[in-house]
Amino acid sequence: MIQDLLPDKFPELLKEIPDPPTRLRYKGELPKEGNKLLAIVGSRKYSSYGRETCESIISGLSGYPVTIVSGLALGIDSFAHRAALKAGLQTIAIPGSGLDRKVLHPHSHVNLADEIVEARGCLMSEYDDTMPSGAWAFPKRNRIMAGMCHATIVIEAEMKSGTLITSRLATEYNREVGAVPGPVDSPTSDGPHMLIRLGAALIRNSNDVLELLGFQRRDEHPVLVDINELNDEEKIFIKILENPCSRDELIRRSKLNTGMASATLSLLEIKGLIKEELGEVRKTF
Repeated sequence: MIQDLLPDKFPELLKEIPDPPTRLRYKGELPKEGNKLLAIVGSRKYSSYGRETCESIISGLSGYPVTIVSGLALGIDSFAHRAALKAGLQTIAIPGSGLDRKVLHPHSHVNLADEIVEARGCLMSEYDDTMPSGAWAFPKRNRIMAGMCHATIVIEAEMKSGTLITSRLATEYNREVGAVPGPVDSPTSDGPHMLIRLGAALIRNSNDVLELLGFQRRDEHPVLVDINELNDEEKIFIKILENPCSRDELIRRSKLNTGMASATLSLLEIKGLIKEELGEVRKTF
């Protein structure tokens, strides 16, 4: 069901911009309270490098209180939404159209929009439900993305790309801006490289994003041993921790007795290989 969202219920940062919408229409669940909102935007003319980097960065945020915001568009936007779904992160789509299925833009992403809502994410728009998309609609949409998010990251954008409107607005709203560098001979690297020259944060991986959002980098914890030198019990935990999980779940899945499991986990922490954070144990490498 599509519902009204009035200004007093807007995400807090969106209330601060000079030209907030008078109301929003939304379907699904609003941003989780306390989450950092991260806009990931980029070119429709993506490369395999851009896609893989987008997916890798978002995968590395799994388990953190981060909500991924993008525009449902073809290219990088859709990869950001899908990567967030795969990583178990909440994601919000803000299309440049109304939210009615008959006009939702692009129509090829109606199923993706359904998946977002089913995964307790959200569709959001300031336009009437049956308003079709138009070139004029996207810059207005971009101000909502930039305004509601703590940070915006650009992955691939040509110099005249509308993606750069979002990053410019984020700067004007005093938000953090980051950009992923690309091959020097690619036109879609021109936008991110310009942003980096102008002072945007250099984003190479999820650790750079964590730092941009105010979290501690995982690579600040040195790995003190060679992984191949671990004993069998330690290797069991490292294998399980391909995805973060709670300590109790980790011990259960290891099938080790509690005493042995707890001692092994303590050794892995001392060696700098794992860390418990936000109720979950994760690898630090």
